[in-house]
Amino acid sequence: MGVVEEIRDRLQSAFAPHELEVVDESEKHRGHGGWREGGETHFHVKMRAAAMAGKTRLERHRAVHAALGQDLVGRIHALALDLDG
Repeated sequence: MGVVEEIRDRLQSAFAPHELEVVDESEKHRGHGGWREGGETHFHVKMRAAAMAGKTRLERHRAVHAALGQDLVGRIHALALDLDG
């Protein structure tokens, strides 16, 4: 399973979002710090979930990182989050 699928599966399980988009943007960062051949280093997540309603931006980001887990977060160089309730 690729990283995009791992991110999608973990967020789907944790938040049951009504909108979830995970994009591997690694190729846009070719030659930059953290980039690796084969990609799977830079991601953009857009998620809309009722579980995010009423949370601050920091609380939303912390919740996503907790749901992804240290094992997965440790393999990602950059994770851009667009989160809303």
